[in-house]
Amino acid sequence: MLAPSHNHTVELPATFFLVGIPGLQSSYLWLAISLSAMYSTALLGNTLIITVICMDSTLQEPMYFFLCVLAAVDIVMASSVVPKMVSIFSSGDGSISFNACFTQMYFVHAATAVETGLLLAMAFDRYVAICKPLHYMRILTPHVMLGMTVTIIIRAVVFMTPLSWMLSHLPFCGSNVVLHSYCEHMAVAKVSCADPMPSSLYSLIFSSIIVGLDVAFIAASYILILRAVFSLSSKNAQRKALSTCGSHVGVMALYYLPGMASVYVAWLGQDKVPLHVHVLLADLYLIIPPTLNPVIYGMRTRQIRERTWSLLTHCFFHQSTQGS
Repeated sequence: MLAPSHNHTVELPATFFLVGIPGLQSSYLWLAISLSAMYSTALLGNTLIITVICMDSTLQEPMYFFLCVLAAVDIVMASSVVPKMVSIFSSGDGSISFNACFTQMYFVHAATAVETGLLLAMAFDRYVAICKPLHYMRILTPHVMLGMTVTIIIRAVVFMTPLSWMLSHLPFCGSNVVLHSYCEHMAVAKVSCADPMPSSLYSLIFSSIIVGLDVAFIAASYILILRAVFSLSSKNAQRKALSTCGSHVGVMALYYLPGMASVYVAWLGQDKVPLHVHVLLADLYLIIPPTLNPVIYGMRTRQIRERTWSLLTHCFFHQSTQGS
């Protein structure tokens, strides 16, 4: 595969080599075990969420639709990076082909862009449910929900396609060692023998715009929600509304805080913060939300908790009955 650079062609590397987390080699075994446990929890939890919502006809409200899509995106996001991370930390196998590296990059960053859009959709869902309850089903029709989901996905594709094109057309004529544990776009851009600033600046600007707008609209939604909740006369209704919204706010904090810290530490703290802190933040940003999202929703959403327990009880009881 060839790429143009300054009126001549430069042969691209057949593979990149991911080093993992520079400076934490002594902790690789512990990291492999921890990531494996978190990934297993993420797969099990999110699969349970999807299964319960799809099987139970009483969980067909818009909130559960968006939660089901969020669980699917979490599986894609974690599966894009964690198996390779575990391979690096357990066996030292950090090699990844050029095409696989850019495929991983595309799915990881597109999934994060989709996730922030889904969090906004879920905030809007809660706003309509609490502030305009009589119009809830009229506003959030299946067509509207599908349209919102498709728009969120298209936005992620529109953001990622130019970035992937810019990075894949950079000349890689020197080292193929990526100082990261997955193909994070800034880490890969730094390996090229051309100026990585255009692609890095594009990523910073557009991710800031996307996340900034989403956070602004989410904040506005929850300000209106809180005003509506505290105007309710029933304390029980207040507690119920705050409990439902509390799980959403917890999920958003898990996603946005480490995510934005990872982006801006990489940009603003390159000489002040150790490299292993940059990489560890980026890793945790991709595995902590998928791991804890189903736990938070399972614990704080009564309908999902009851249906999940019923499903698990039925499966285990049915198997034990068959076995006897």
